[in-house]
Amino acid sequence: MSGFHATRDVRAVFVAKAARTFAYGYLGILLPIYLADLGLSASGVGAFVTATLAGSAGLTWAIRAPAERLGARGTLLGLAGLSIVAAVLLLVTRDPWVVVVAAMIGNVAVGAGETGPFLSIEQVVLARAVEPARRTWILSVYSLLGYGAAGAGAATVALGTPRWLFAGFLAAGLVQTLAYAGLGRVRIGARRPGPRSSVAPVIRRVAALFALDSFAGGFVVQSLIAYFLHTRFGLGLEALGQIFFVTQLLTAASLLLAPWLARALGLLPTVVLTHLASNVFLIGIAFAPSAAVAIALLCARQLLSQIDLPTRQAWLMTVVPDHQRETAATTTTLWRTAAQAFTPLATGWIMQSVALSAPFVLGGGLKIVYDVLLWRAFRNLKPADD
Repeated sequence: MSGFHATRDVRAVFVAKAARTFAYGYLGILLPIYLADLGLSASGVGAFVTATLAGSAGLTWAIRAPAERLGARGTLLGLAGLSIVAAVLLLVTRDPWVVVVAAMIGNVAVGAGETGPFLSIEQVVLARAVEPARRTWILSVYSLLGYGAAGAGAATVALGTPRWLFAGFLAAGLVQTLAYAGLGRVRIGARRPGPRSSVAPVIRRVAALFALDSFAGGFVVQSLIAYFLHTRFGLGLEALGQIFFVTQLLTAASLLLAPWLARALGLLPTVVLTHLASNVFLIGIAFAPSAAVAIALLCARQLLSQIDLPTRQAWLMTVVPDHQRETAATTTTLWRTAAQAFTPLATGWIMQSVALSAPFVLGGGLKIVYDVLLWRAFRNLKPADD
């Protein structure tokens, strides 16, 4: 890929990412409370989060074949079109289950970070657009943009009515469409034939462990944390918007450390150490005696929890050969999203029947198990030739 086309593709992906995650930043806070106002219980809100994640997993699976035929540009344009359809549905209905369907087809992110079909394609576009030495840095900037934009979006959640915010989601879909129209012809699919047997087991093992992490993360997605803070401490939309604005900015700032830590410690040690420490703070939220303590622990968690994101992506793109990157990215994203879809439904029931804070202990404990297993399984794995 020429330097001009690579730069243009990076710029297009960055613009689309910022527009999309800005809208996700307020929708992830607004929708669970909006649905509660429309009559859904805690179990219903849990079902909404599960349905949304299931829709994201379904889209990730469904785009694999079209992506090989249409390439990145055509596939991402189609996904942006679905976001526009979802925004229109949100604008014209007050039926809570139609709102859920709109969130599903629009791939609305209900967690602090984004998963799903956009991510699986965009990270391959970026990996191909830059040389290996800059890969961790460019993926860090990509993630930083997402968290920064989501934080800005969270800060706006109390500034307008739901209708105005849904209109903003529509505008974000239009911006994405314009950005993707400028992409070059980046192929998504095997770039050359090659043996798969030696790498496929690695991809499956990585995907299984990533799925465990996401299953655990389903207990503590942002929408359910917002619901917890709203129910346990009586925090309203304005306070929640400010909290998640700060936590998203802390997360974005922490991503600047990822390339430095990766150079100093290595990719996999950076992934494991920062993620493990963040989960100790996550468990602590369950025992917070006040809103101030819970928010402080949440901020500490967010300072560390996503440093692993660009390093994990760069590590994955490093340990598989180039012609396997699409398979690795799509498979791991699909397994992560599908696994995360199972837990929020149970979380709603657990919050209602066991304890409102129990999901933090379950989620944090399972994530620590994932960290240990990831290190034990892959600490000796060598990078593939680039």
